[in-house]
Amino acid sequence: MNSARTYLLIGALAGFLAVALGAFGAHGLKNMISPAMLAVFNKGVHYQGMHALALLATGLLLRERPLPSLRWAGRFFTLGILLFCGSLYLLATAHNRSLGLITPLGGLSFLAGWLLLAIGGWKTGGD
Repeated sequence: MNSARTYLLIGALAGFLAVALGAFGAHGLKNMISPAMLAVFNKGVHYQGMHALALLATGLLLRERPLPSLRWAGRFFTLGILLFCGSLYLLATAHNRSLGLITPLGGLSFLAGWLLLAIGGWKTGGD
């Protein structure tokens, strides 16, 4: 599978899961966890949805120009979703505070992804 197709697929699946997890949080978790932990869970949903869109943009740009910076952007966005959002979901539902140590690594992955997307977008040119 080529990089463009890969990140379009991951982005679409991440978006699907963001909607599903958001609904689960609103209806299934609402009465099971504290409001503070529900806010943590919802923060993960928010960032997952936002970065699902970033992955879709990355995939579309990769179709135009298969640049290494864009491939790395997709990798870092994917890693960020796994580490940042995943750790927030587990923190909220498993009440394991040590998982919070992973969250900043996911945040750094998101930052790297955005920087690499900017570099790749700049290199794709355009008028």
